[in-house]
Amino acid sequence: MKRLLPCLFLLLVACLPAFAQGQFKLLVVAIPNQYHHDYTVVAKPQFERMSKQHGVDLDWAWNNSAFDGDLSRYAAIVLLNTPGDALQKPQRGKLEAYVRGGGGIVAVHRALIFNPPGDWPWFETLIGRSFRIHPMVQTATVRVRDPAFPATFGLPSRWIWSDEWYEFGEPLLPGLRTVLSVDESTYDPTRIWPGQVARGMGAEHPVAWYHAYDGGRVFVTALGHPPAVYDDRLYLDHLYGGIWWAATGKGIDPATGSE
Repeated sequence: MKRLLPCLFLLLVACLPAFAQGQFKLLVVAIPNQYHHDYTVVAKPQFERMSKQHGVDLDWAWNNSAFDGDLSRYAAIVLLNTPGDALQKPQRGKLEAYVRGGGGIVAVHRALIFNPPGDWPWFETLIGRSFRIHPMVQTATVRVRDPAFPATFGLPSRWIWSDEWYEFGEPLLPGLRTVLSVDESTYDPTRIWPGQVARGMGAEHPVAWYHAYDGGRVFVTALGHPPAVYDDRLYLDHLYGGIWWAATGKGIDPATGSE
């Protein structure tokens, strides 16, 4: 019996829920789609390294079945190139309940585009801005607009970056706080495929923002199209800063004047 007790203890520890080990539990949903599929094989190992580095418990989902289960165990959900239209109607209700219960959302790149527009207004408002179009991938200068927010702590005030520069309509609700913007004078907003027209957004062209929404916290970044970005330390620091805030509400530096 004495020999059996240590074995039983070890078995019990091995069976404890993963979320009991780290500082919080994170769900990353990375559903491949027509234009975003190669990124997954690069992103997954980097998220695994990130979770080990920061002591975060990680679940990774390749499809939408994770939304059939209990979402309340996650401090934040990362929609990694996964838009709201990837969810079925009952799953959409679960995501809404999760956010209303105080859950955090991190929406990355393709997650900002919802088709067809107007089919799920709640999700489009969660994102905060409606996608219009984007020109071809180009190099441009990104500017830090909110140095108080954790997603900017590892970034220089001006950052050379190459990406699809998504264009958006007006904010869908008040209270969006711009974290990063792109300087349109450093790339050609009209460089697009034949038959399409892009004009840019002008002096105010946000590419990352955050806000409180329906009881939860939402961080949004339009950056992240080339798969190689997941090998970039600055980009990963940008992502983790947003994840940390969405999961915990911590990290905003009041000394710089942010709320």
